[in-house]
Amino acid sequence: MIRGPAGLRLAWVGTYERGYPRARVLIGGLRALGCEVLECHRPVFELVTHKAGSALGPRGLVRLGARYAGAWAHLAGAQRHLGRLDAVVAGYLAQPDAVPAWAVARAHRCPLVVDMMISLADTLAGDRGRAGRAAEAVLAGADRLTLALADLVLADTEAGARFLTRRFGVRPDRVAVVPVGAEPGVFPPAPPPEGPPECLWYGKLAPMHGLEVILAAARMPGVPPVRLVGDGQLGAWLRRELDRDRPPGLSHVPWVPYERLGAEVARAAVCLGVFGTSAKASRVVPNKVFQAMAVGRPVVTAAGPGIGEALTDGVEGLLVPPGDPAALAAALITLAGDPARRAAMGAAARARYLAQGTPEAVASAMLAALRARLGITLPA
Repeated sequence: MIRGPAGLRLAWVGTYERGYPRARVLIGGLRALGCEVLECHRPVFELVTHKAGSALGPRGLVRLGARYAGAWAHLAGAQRHLGRLDAVVAGYLAQPDAVPAWAVARAHRCPLVVDMMISLADTLAGDRGRAGRAAEAVLAGADRLTLALADLVLADTEAGARFLTRRFGVRPDRVAVVPVGAEPGVFPPAPPPEGPPECLWYGKLAPMHGLEVILAAARMPGVPPVRLVGDGQLGAWLRRELDRDRPPGLSHVPWVPYERLGAEVARAAVCLGVFGTSAKASRVVPNKVFQAMAVGRPVVTAAGPGIGEALTDGVEGLLVPPGDPAALAAALITLAGDPARRAAMGAAARARYLAQGTPEAVASAMLAALRARLGITLPA
């Protein structure tokens, strides 16, 4: 691990989601390792509750455009006072900030790092189905431009990096893998809960998550109670499904503050990941997986090339085929009836988190890329 690069100055510049776990983990890890991280930020898209909803309509896009213009009118002046920089970072969501962030990087004579957590075309036109062919072409153009401007691209998994190379022609030597990780302060380790086991899933109710698979599995005999936390694009669908045929023991809480999610994970015996069948679902390791691992909980999620980078089937959790309610139900029944196995898997998950998911481990991956890919000298 790279330690103590005191004197390295990095600037997160733009309208990135400051409160999103990705930014919090990475910036916190860099600071813990001795980097000076400056934030030149104005909130825009993070003010939108459901990003795949009305914000993508004509009126919503006009409002977003006006907010971005106002934000960068402020940021253009603020960035002049940043001083010497070793790199400028366009954080998630990077695409709207790519061009002005590139201009800031060039003004400071330093490289631009783009945190390419998602492709807009893949997410909005593919996974979420919110854009037609014409819009997909525009979104893909924004993705390509963002990637072309970047001196270094951060992906969260090797599978995601390969996707960027195949889909957009990014050279492999310009892409570095930096896992999402989890914040230990919000997700501290906790002993296994006492009493009857309960399973937890939480998130923004996107198609990638495979909620229909979770509900179908929860309706099968012998499956332990499931607690769902979250709202989002599929919120109305979920409410209709629960009114129509609520699985026995299933509860739904629309919202829990981020700072309380660690307590939610701690009270669960098993945590659930994603179960959708989209290509994007197969490439990701969601925040919730690393967060469950940080607390020390076994994870049941769909198998795929992305999740295989963080979990080993039968060690830190159980992997099931995507879109398969019966397989999910069988995995939950197995773990519900075996507390010793749950405890062993939880301990293994915690150990895996300590190896690759702490803020320091995540930040070290980025620092290694800055040194190897951009030739930035890291002070001792």
